[in-house]
Order: sequence, then C-alpha cells, then structure tokens
Amino acid sequence: MNSIPRKGLLAISSLTVLLALGACDRFGGTAVGDRTASRTEQSARTAADETRSMGAAGVQKVDDATITSKVNAALAADKDLSAVKIDVDTKDGVVTLTGPAPTPEAASKATKLAKDVKGVTSVNNKLTVKAG
Repeated sequence: MNSIPRKGLLAISSLTVLLALGACDRFGGTAVGDRTASRTEQSARTAADETRSMGAAGVQKVDDATITSKVNAALAADKDLSAVKIDVDTKDGVVTLTGPAPTPEAASKATKLAKDVKGVTSVNNKLTVKAG
C-alpha cells in the first residue's frame, strides 16, 4: 500500500528536478533536463504498468467470487443437490467441489452445473457419495 504514495512522491520529485534542471546548460550533447524527462517518463510508464497488473489481479479475484456465487446458486436451484451441503471454492477459474453427494449421478450433475457457469475453466469434483 505504501508503494503508491512513494511512486507519487517520486513522480513529483522527478518533475521538480526536471523543472530545476530544465534551464541548465547542455552536458555531453544532451540537456540534463532531457535526460531527467526521459527518466521521469520511464518511471511513469513503470508505475502505470504496475497499477494495471494490480488491477488485473483484483478483477480475477472478483471473477472467482462471482463464479463461486453462481455455482452455489446453480447447486441450490437443483432439486437433487439443494438439500446437500457442497462446498465450492474457485481459484483462477478452477472450481473445486467438496462434500457429500446423495448419488453418483448427483455428483456428476454438480460437475455439469459448475462447468456451465461462465468463467469456469475446469472443475475438480471431490464429492463423496453418501448412501442414505
């Protein structure tokens, strides 16, 4: 969390240095301000890339939570599975089903219901059939 304010401080500091050195003479054929501006632009690009990657990670977590909710809703709506407590976990679009199933057919149906949810890449069915 502290890295974002530091990056902002870095950008402000870099801009201050850029303005201060902008009027300086040229050094080695390149104005000092030009080199500073180039570094500032690179820092800004790096910060933007890191922000995008953090945002993508957040979107993935929201998608996993949405997938879990939709799979739970599909299982609850099914007459054979609604009375059974099936745990649903989702990680990167992979759904894992754990808990009891009343019949082998119900366990297979739970897999199909989970696979039919948008965003699911695969299903690990770890349901155990409980007779009774």
